[in-house]
Amino acid sequence: MIARVIVDISASDVDRVFDYRAIEGAVRGSRVSVPFGARSIEGYVIDLAETTDVPSDKLKSITALLDDRPIVSEEFLRLCDYMTARFHLRKIDVFRLFLPAKMRGGRIKALEKTFVYVNPDYKEVDPALFIKKSARAQAEVFEYLADNDSAEQSYLNANFSAAAVRNLIARGVFLTRTENVMRTPYRNIVQKDDRVTLTEAQTAAAQTILSSDKPTLLFGVTGSGKTEVYLNCIEKTLRDGKTAIMLVPEISLTPQVMRIFRARFGDDVALLHSGLSDGERFDEWRRLLTGCARVAVGARSAIFAPLSNIGLIVIDEEHDSSYISESNPRYITREVAFFRANYNGARVVMGSATPSVESYYSAQNGKYTLARLPDRVNKRKMPDIEIVNMCNEVAFGNSGMFSAPLVTALDECLKAGNQAILFLNRRGYSSYVMCRKCGYVAKCEDCDVSLVYHKEEDVLKCHYCQRRYAMLDLCPNCKSPHIKQGFMGTERVVEQVNKMFPSARIIRMDNDTTRTKDAHLKLLGDFAGGNADILVGTQMVAKGHDFANVTLVGIIDADMSLHFSDFRAVERTFQLITQVAGRAGRERKAGRVILQTYTPNHYVYRYATAYDYESFYAKEINLLQATGFPPFTDIIRVLVSCENEQAALDATKRAMDEIRMISAQNPDAFIYLNAMRAPKKRIQTKHRMQILMRIKPDADDVRAAVYKAADNAAAEYPQAACFTEINPNDLS
Repeated sequence: MIARVIVDISASDVDRVFDYRAIEGAVRGSRVSVPFGARSIEGYVIDLAETTDVPSDKLKSITALLDDRPIVSEEFLRLCDYMTARFHLRKIDVFRLFLPAKMRGGRIKALEKTFVYVNPDYKEVDPALFIKKSARAQAEVFEYLADNDSAEQSYLNANFSAAAVRNLIARGVFLTRTENVMRTPYRNIVQKDDRVTLTEAQTAAAQTILSSDKPTLLFGVTGSGKTEVYLNCIEKTLRDGKTAIMLVPEISLTPQVMRIFRARFGDDVALLHSGLSDGERFDEWRRLLTGCARVAVGARSAIFAPLSNIGLIVIDEEHDSSYISESNPRYITREVAFFRANYNGARVVMGSATPSVESYYSAQNGKYTLARLPDRVNKRKMPDIEIVNMCNEVAFGNSGMFSAPLVTALDECLKAGNQAILFLNRRGYSSYVMCRKCGYVAKCEDCDVSLVYHKEEDVLKCHYCQRRYAMLDLCPNCKSPHIKQGFMGTERVVEQVNKMFPSARIIRMDNDTTRTKDAHLKLLGDFAGGNADILVGTQMVAKGHDFANVTLVGIIDADMSLHFSDFRAVERTFQLITQVAGRAGRERKAGRVILQTYTPNHYVYRYATAYDYESFYAKEINLLQATGFPPFTDIIRVLVSCENEQAALDATKRAMDEIRMISAQNPDAFIYLNAMRAPKKRIQTKHRMQILMRIKPDADDVRAAVYKAADNAAAEYPQAACFTEINPNDLS
């Protein structure tokens, strides 16, 4: 029997099947060790065959099976075929999504611990008969263990005499056993199951989800009880003997969601996300694979949970950009969810207070079923949003980052003993540093981007390659000491608030303060527990969190996301405003939102302050249709990067020439086609070019031909990397 194997090397020239002689137990989905050149390497059996074209004298055998069962299911084998075709990925890059990274190469294994217990033959015997009177250490540990069923040997060694423990084991007085121990994340997160009776609207939404034969878009305002609807649907799914996946957009949300889900489903829940330790991720993955857990909770990667017989997939905050992978392997979570749902006969529900325009369009056109939760469960109205024109503030002599209304509102909030959230989607202290005399701007040597000043560390950082530089005292160009700092970041917000309100307790939550394990849990726990008065943060504080005592939200710079050269910029601004505003007034206290802007007359603010999604959608969908953007087209980007600028240009030209021919042969399929330098011209020393096109959504043959053109360019210019993306989230 011949095993067809994909080897674990992420390179295009070996992204193909290799034939090996099968060994006993090798089946589709087995992880194996195979000889490859002069070394041994891991691989995956994707098929078995009776014959091969490889000469028998050159045909090698699989060396070993690496697991006691196939770890890539038939479903995942088919999913791999789908993803490689749809997103133009290498097979091995897709396979790596299916299992914990450290499992490859045997870098992580099951945790085994040795437990010690008293041999039953010695339990009723006088210890003086087998422990000398002088052996006090042996007597102490025997007495302890006689009073306890068992103990870890490491605990006994640390708290008693290790030599005494070894002696008693050697003489058979103590026996040992080895057990696999699960490394459970957030083990101490527990809460009472606060089960509630669903409202009429929630009941109707749950019934719609469970009865629909199409994906359901759950459109519910912030605080409308979408999570309780998810729990109800998952509960019914488990009763039917099926499994479920619950996706959240931010790692910061997982402790909160995990607490709620553990209260409802106990050990049936497993957590998957990149913030876990390697051991925790491996053990949670194993619990799902073996059926010990039936509900997977996590961020984007949890869509690849090794569950079988899936009955429901939930994508919470479905509009969030984090559901689109922007690095290799590039994929769209929603489309993977649809594939898994179709394979398993499962249902998909996507929830949001601000659905993506594409999703709402699909709901309006019958591709999705629409369920609504129009009111908050406690019947409280949404918080009032007050627009502050920062141009007027400047005219009145206030050139700071805080308007007079926001300072007053903060003062009133703190004096009343309430909490506030200040939102600014920019970390660091200032977004750039510039010489006032000659205009020099500090940029990364490896990337075509400005360096961000981080005052706490007193360094300039590149947010793309993470290089660090010393802060400037003098301009390196003209030696001037007049250094200007650019747009403010969260560090600077905290500094200014501390000056205005010295007694206020402030927590900052951004990528810089949440790098360590469980940092999200601690920061959010401190704020929810009343150990801080003000939470300053980026978009990770904008969604999903439920703080009963928050009565004020300040949006420091609402324009920040508005002026990106991206067709989704206005939509993202509407979503961020609505989401962060929804953090205020969620319980008994009324909420208030202060929104600072230099463009108060922009239509997005009119719709956002009224929470009028339908009117906003109507305007946006008309603009998208008129300009030929998704959902009326698919955007395909061919991104070329290379340290050699000329090679990048040549590879781009090679691909563009072929794509022009494809366009000429399919003129009705192309709405737009152009080649250019990427907006960020260089990242990590690599020059970047791109080809952008918009094609009709159903032009599958054209998309496949474009992928082939990119492959041909990569083959001709192997020093250049050519990636393709479909409907990318970030075109910079």
